[in-house]
Amino acid sequence: MSPTTIRLTMAQALVRYLAALRIELDDGRVVPYCAGVWSIFGHGNVAGLGEALWAEREALPTYRAHNEQGMALAAVAYAKANFRQRIMAVTTSIGPGATNVVTAAAMAHVNRLPVLILPGDIFATRAPDPVLQQIESFEAGDVSANDCFRPVVRYFDRLTRPEQLLYALPRAIQVMTDPATCGPACLALPQDVQAEAFDYPEEFFQPAVLRIRRPAPDERELADALALLKTARQPLIVAGGGVLYAGASQALAAFASTHGIPVVETQGGKSALAWDHALNLGAIGVCGSPGANAMAREADVILAVGTRLQDFNTASHALYGQARLLGLNVQAFDAHKWHGQALVADARLGLERLSQGLGPGAAHWAADTAWTQQARQHAQAWRERVTALTTTATPAGALPYDAEVIGAVRDSAPDSPASDVVVCAAGTLPAELHKLWRSSQPGNYHMDYGYSCMGYEIAGALGAKFARPEAEVIVMVGDGSYLMMNSELATSVMLGKKIIVVVLDNRGYGCIERLQVKSGGASFNNMLADCIPEGGEPSRVDFVLHARGLGADAVKAANVTELKAAMQAARAARRSQVVVIDTTHHRTTGDGGAWWEVAIPEVSQRPEVRAAHAHYLDQKGRQRL
Repeated sequence: MSPTTIRLTMAQALVRYLAALRIELDDGRVVPYCAGVWSIFGHGNVAGLGEALWAEREALPTYRAHNEQGMALAAVAYAKANFRQRIMAVTTSIGPGATNVVTAAAMAHVNRLPVLILPGDIFATRAPDPVLQQIESFEAGDVSANDCFRPVVRYFDRLTRPEQLLYALPRAIQVMTDPATCGPACLALPQDVQAEAFDYPEEFFQPAVLRIRRPAPDERELADALALLKTARQPLIVAGGGVLYAGASQALAAFASTHGIPVVETQGGKSALAWDHALNLGAIGVCGSPGANAMAREADVILAVGTRLQDFNTASHALYGQARLLGLNVQAFDAHKWHGQALVADARLGLERLSQGLGPGAAHWAADTAWTQQARQHAQAWRERVTALTTTATPAGALPYDAEVIGAVRDSAPDSPASDVVVCAAGTLPAELHKLWRSSQPGNYHMDYGYSCMGYEIAGALGAKFARPEAEVIVMVGDGSYLMMNSELATSVMLGKKIIVVVLDNRGYGCIERLQVKSGGASFNNMLADCIPEGGEPSRVDFVLHARGLGADAVKAANVTELKAAMQAARAARRSQVVVIDTTHHRTTGDGGAWWEVAIPEVSQRPEVRAAHAHYLDQKGRQRL
């Protein structure tokens, strides 16, 4: 008997399949896998996919944004805030709408985050070519602007026949739900094929409930990993984002406590362990705490859990001395980095099996007592230092700097900011937040520092608010990133998704200006005051008026005391809020930190550059290859 079929357009079938998808979460709840579709319609998707989305709008909501990159960043942030267990999809027109999403796709690719990208594409028949917004290749007739997605997604397909959906869409979902291959997927949809009908099997629209695979460790790799750990006297755990995505926070806390191993956190891994855990040394690397970096240099075995070992976390491979590296990662590519020993497994299962193998009860293996005690002392000293840095009054006549702003934002909560989600991405703030923000719950530190995408902040906060509507989602953003992309502030107001945006205005790209000067260069083309050509005018951006023009409530705080009061009012409000404060980029938190490789010119007329190059060569000599 032939299967029962239903005649639908390819776009209708795609939307119906997405609406039917369900996933079983770690807590056993079964929920829709795709929470909605972000869309800015154009001639490549409005007639086909647009009609299909309207028909399924109750089961699969569609949300309009103001910028394609912004809506894609919001979708990526939604997946991140849901620890990769749920997604949102994004659809655009065939030309600039599609290429606007490439940056967001690259960010998702770097950070191993799922998002389904559905750009319209040129006509498969090619009958009307070249259509509006079509890019024509002189060398290949099947190329379109969407080929830009190929290097920045985990899976790409161009559907030139409606029946190809039966294979391409489940394959895209498979890639996004596999923890080892997780990342963005792109299905390019020629606009004529979107509208073509096909007799789809009804069973296609009854997909099995999705479950995230949790691979257990290979027994031989596990034995080798245990043998290595048992040789360690001074081990250190580097906790990355994989700890959060695997739901391994409790396993990490238990493992560290049982075996006396200090923990340091990457940008992606911060909030994996509560800030006040006795063995949490805080941030590691370029923006790391003093104790974390000191113990990293002295460690004999590094257990890197769920981390890509990005250069900021390894001080460009100059931080971990001669320690042996054990990489516990669900992705073999990451587990084998640094010529280390690999344990390819889910972070939670890997930590649990390691703990079992290290022995129960009084006979269990543990780090040297003196090492554990030293870690506890470092951790306590850093907690006290963070309190001091974030509560010290701004010097008279000076502008506040990031630490003082962070303290005011944190302490503006009536009881405890434990449920706050702080969002950031680029500039000086990621370094300061990595050191100073206190994260009590998994996921309440939301940072893109894999791609460090300026402009992510407000769009990312919108996605995080979709994922965590009960939380105060607080954006901390510099004036440079705010000006780069702010239109989704208007979207947050339109959709009733309240966020709080704190704009730290240092009047330019202060972070890069400091790096420029530290590298021996002259201050040039970064601070707004240095960017006025003859006939130009000083920049006079009024962020309060701008935010109000986008529909948000906005105020300017003259100092940290006013900022704290403004934050308290913002928490009580229902609409999106913007609080602006002038800050300085000349003061930063000097505690901790480590070298970061930025290539310095070998030849320069500037003596400052020549001196910086000599220092660069000295540090290069300490790199571990």
